[in-house]
Amino acid sequence: MAAVLALTAVGLSLVFGVMRVVNVAHGEFFMLGAVAAWFVTAFTPGPPVVGFVAALVLCPLLVGGVAALADRLVLKRLNYDPEATIVATIGLLYILQQAALSLYGPDARPVPAPFEWRIQLPWFGYSGYKLFVVAAACVILLAVWLFMTRSRAGLVMRATQIDRDTARAFGINVDRVYAGVFALGAGLAAIAAVLIVPIQQAHYLMGHDPLLLSFIVVIIGGLGSVRGTLVAALLIGLSDGVISVFYTPTLAKILATLFVALVLVFRPQGLFGAKQ
Repeated sequence: MAAVLALTAVGLSLVFGVMRVVNVAHGEFFMLGAVAAWFVTAFTPGPPVVGFVAALVLCPLLVGGVAALADRLVLKRLNYDPEATIVATIGLLYILQQAALSLYGPDARPVPAPFEWRIQLPWFGYSGYKLFVVAAACVILLAVWLFMTRSRAGLVMRATQIDRDTARAFGINVDRVYAGVFALGAGLAAIAAVLIVPIQQAHYLMGHDPLLLSFIVVIIGGLGSVRGTLVAALLIGLSDGVISVFYTPTLAKILATLFVALVLVFRPQGLFGAKQ
């Protein structure tokens, strides 16, 4: 839970950190990745691992392409105005949700896991696939960090984040950077969905919880802070899982929201965010 939440929340944090856009449709990109994974695995011949690998490659590209198109057609025309883009992404949320309902249907559908290996000890058994999800999320997050800190494209993104007008004056195509960042954020959400969908079934309404928890994680960690997002995802993911086992999932969401309220009161910039 924490690993998948970290992937989803990092995508949301990147979009806000670079573009200053609060993407309310982020959970629907997660949902779109899960639904696309079902289609890819259902129509890919061969053993489940072949379909899963195909979904892991194709779904982030498909969802990223949809996000880049949405950026060009909607967000760019609004000049990335903070208030206007919130309203626009709310509209995008409903468009994607209803499109999935029309094409996919209202039923929740399972996606087979690529393998069924299980760790079995005398007193404890655990799914090997769940351990694979944790390891895969860690590798992807490390790749994102290296991309942002070591590559030229990451340098351009960080320059645009600091001052887009100065970046444009130095010849950086800010519109292309924004489209790429929006696509990257959506692609990370889609990867998270592909990883989790063999554990949870794909459903056209499954984007609500990832969106809520991602906002909670980003606010607690600090808007635009990748390090804070990772720490907060670990904290919220583990606490949500433990509380849901012993009590109810609703109580876990209530406590997480209460923690957000406390953070906003006593440290508005988040645990690792910089003061304005």
